[in-house]
Amino acid sequence: MSGADALTQRLTAAERDRSHPPIRVRDAASLILLDRSGPSVLMGRRSARHTFMPNRFVFPGGRVDPGDSRVKIAKPYDAVTRDKLLARMRNGRGDARARALGVAALRETYEETGVLVGEPGGVCPSGADAWQGFGTRNLGLDLSTLRFVARAITPPGRPRRFDTRFFVVEREEIADIDPHCVGPDAELEEIAWVAIEEAKTMPLPTITLTVLDELLERLRADKRLPPDGPVPFYHWRPNGFVREVL
Repeated sequence: MSGADALTQRLTAAERDRSHPPIRVRDAASLILLDRSGPSVLMGRRSARHTFMPNRFVFPGGRVDPGDSRVKIAKPYDAVTRDKLLARMRNGRGDARARALGVAALRETYEETGVLVGEPGGVCPSGADAWQGFGTRNLGLDLSTLRFVARAITPPGRPRRFDTRFFVVEREEIADIDPHCVGPDAELEEIAWVAIEEAKTMPLPTITLTVLDELLERLRADKRLPPDGPVPFYHWRPNGFVREVL
């Protein structure tokens, strides 16, 4: 059995309860902040109060908001990343929807961890309260620093369904950190930089573990993480998950 087949079978085995009624699949995005020493990633622990994945360690991220497609950016994706994001798009069409995915990843990362990834002196985002932290620091959104590394759609029959795109950005791209975004009343109760091999032993959602395995394999193939690298796409067919490459 190949490594890709093993990852697919593990995901399928983890999705045993699919008894919930049909619901809409919503676009979502996660950001993997990568420190190449280790290598390590920034992980956050979800609050025990949450009904969805309580006490699990996750990457920062969440659902795309309607306004994310209208937020001003300082720099766009590179052409290869843009084309990969447009492939097999479910909700909406065109550049605006693709742009919203990266914007959502940066916004959710700030809201959940206080980490601001941005370009000093660039065109500042505005509108929602989430962007005030960028505006006061004169930071623009630079989508060219994002590497698209994985995509996964929650299978039918689950209480929530997301079409999630996973991005990687280097730790050096962090412009500032607001310490007030993490705590007992926040989405994430704690965050920490964790070596990837250690992170794989923590209580993780199966898709998070799978994306970590995929990221390690891609780093072994080319540490530069070029934008034209393979992007695994996990989605459900009648008998389980399948893995395609974008």
